[in-house]
Amino acid sequence: MPILQNRKGKQFPLPIFLPVYHPVESPFPVELWVNEFDVKGCIVNAFFLYKKRATRNILENEQSLHQYVGSPDLVMTDSGAFQGFQGSLYLKNKTIVKFQESIGSDIVSPLDLVCGPGESRKIAKKKWDRTLIRIKEAFTLLENSTLAGVQQGGKYHDLRQKSTEELMQLSVRYLALGSLVPFFNRNHNLAFVGKVIKDARRMCADDIPIHVYGAGDPVELPFMVALGANIFDSSSYAHYARQGWYMTPYGATKDMGKIISGEFKCQCQYCKYFDDISFILHDIYRLTCHNLWTILQTIKDIHKYLENNTLDKWLNHILTQHEYWFPDSALTKSWQSLVSK
Repeated sequence: MPILQNRKGKQFPLPIFLPVYHPVESPFPVELWVNEFDVKGCIVNAFFLYKKRATRNILENEQSLHQYVGSPDLVMTDSGAFQGFQGSLYLKNKTIVKFQESIGSDIVSPLDLVCGPGESRKIAKKKWDRTLIRIKEAFTLLENSTLAGVQQGGKYHDLRQKSTEELMQLSVRYLALGSLVPFFNRNHNLAFVGKVIKDARRMCADDIPIHVYGAGDPVELPFMVALGANIFDSSSYAHYARQGWYMTPYGATKDMGKIISGEFKCQCQYCKYFDDISFILHDIYRLTCHNLWTILQTIKDIHKYLENNTLDKWLNHILTQHEYWFPDSALTKSWQSLVSK
């Protein structure tokens, strides 16, 4: 079984969800996550911490990352790669990797080059070659943290397979699948993402965790786990709430008629005591908390189904309910294409 542990050697059962946390922008402190949501870990953008001189000084001279964030057991850091995709960072891979190590990150991310779904094979190959150089450099800089070996390759399966092969040759012990969000945001179509996960799991050792960057829709997570992934991170809980989406295990919706009619009854403390919970769509804080609870409860349920060997049965139940609520969704068809091969 894959093993995930922090710098102190504490191990965490997988699968696990790491909510994205912005210490300044978050509507609630990590202490609330730990005490009320039983959050085991989170992911923080190291680039945002580094670029603010005052924050950088605190982390380098006064507090560790865990102390600054609020001391969850596991803190992973992102390098700012996505921000680099949007514009120049004026930041070296060596600098941000050493910074992550120095402030106490448990899992460090290299400054990989994000590859968008519309980019050509030539660009995708060039970006992967440069990413591999940066991963090799990062390996020489770390002593205590685990390095996330980030797979890239854009929309090209063979490039992603080559990426995984080369990461395995480096003896990477943590595989992160990058730049997949645009694919699984397309009407729950898991065909491409599913194949990438299946290929990665087939090509790496059973004890290596596979992290899908940006995965945070509870209806998709059980399917990704069934394919071999077991670590996820996202700010979806807040992003969905800002747009008025109410998460359920069967898909996010703005149609509270399904909820109010009794077809689904949420058991989180933000919903279960109210007969009419339609008001929650207009309360961003409550909706954010509900969404986060739903994702974390989904992970707990997955653990239960894995232990009972009933995950397949649960997936069929999800598909039935999801197709009833969202008849135009691509989830069922894409899943059937994956399991039939």
